[in-house]
Amino acid sequence: MTKHQDGIAYAPRGLSREEAARYIGVGTTKFDELVAGRRMPKPKRIDGRTVWDRVALDAAFTDLPEEGGNRIDQLLARRSA
Repeated sequence: MTKHQDGIAYAPRGLSREEAARYIGVGTTKFDELVAGRRMPKPKRIDGRTVWDRVALDAAFTDLPEEGGNRIDQLLARRSA
């Protein structure tokens, strides 16, 4: 049996725990800590499968503080924009 290939390269929208951790550049233990601490989103359930939304991961990653950045200044800057 051959797989259908559509010729378009695209990233999957739903990622497994391991894929989600790799996507944001951390190991699974750190990823679990980030999810537990609400710095990364909780997964979605598709029947019996647990998946993370790549777009939600992007948004959560963007909201992480930058190294050397002052989180309070970042929040205030958003309010004035």
